[in-house]
Amino acid sequence: MPVNIFIADDQKLVRQGIRCLLEEKCDVQVVGEATNGFECLNEVSKLNPNIVILDINMSGMDGINTLKIMKEQGFSAKTLMLAENESSDDILSAVDLGCDGYIVKNCDVSILKKAIYTIYDGDRYIQPELQEQLEKSIELRTDITEKLNELTRRELDVLKLLAEGLFNKEIAVKLHISERTVKNHVSNIFKKIQVTDRTQAAVFAIKNNLFMT
Repeated sequence: MPVNIFIADDQKLVRQGIRCLLEEKCDVQVVGEATNGFECLNEVSKLNPNIVILDINMSGMDGINTLKIMKEQGFSAKTLMLAENESSDDILSAVDLGCDGYIVKNCDVSILKKAIYTIYDGDRYIQPELQEQLEKSIELRTDITEKLNELTRRELDVLKLLAEGLFNKEIAVKLHISERTVKNHVSNIFKKIQVTDRTQAAVFAIKNNLFMT
């Protein structure tokens, strides 16, 4: 019994190329196609394929947001993310959302075939060349989380205001504390997040979406 595949990609040539490769090299049946996430969600809900191949950078609604909605709405189809490049941020985002597989478009057809059958059998497949990037991204996120957890509530407040470009005196007024206390907090922040100046601290805060609420 062939594996039922749905392809969502905003490039017609890519969709047709994948269809031809799959139908020639694999025991699969392509049951439908979509050019964006909205079409994909609508069609997949009706066709109920075994696997959805999702272009991560589709125009309109991209693959990441489509994957998120599929998971939230309990779609049963497995998901194979198809990326233009080897972005570690995209890989981590897709894995966090529960994708079943992740490959890049310039991979060999043997990789595509292996990915499909691996996830169809219930296992996750990450293209081998991307696995190291994923592991490094997870390690980096763990390191950042540990640094953030070391900061006190007040130090987080100071860091957020520092990232907004406020000087120590302005931070002191904003938080109703002395300027000397702010200086102590800034010194402790530098040590805990392992930076040496205010610019590096601000970049750390911005990259990790720390803002005053």
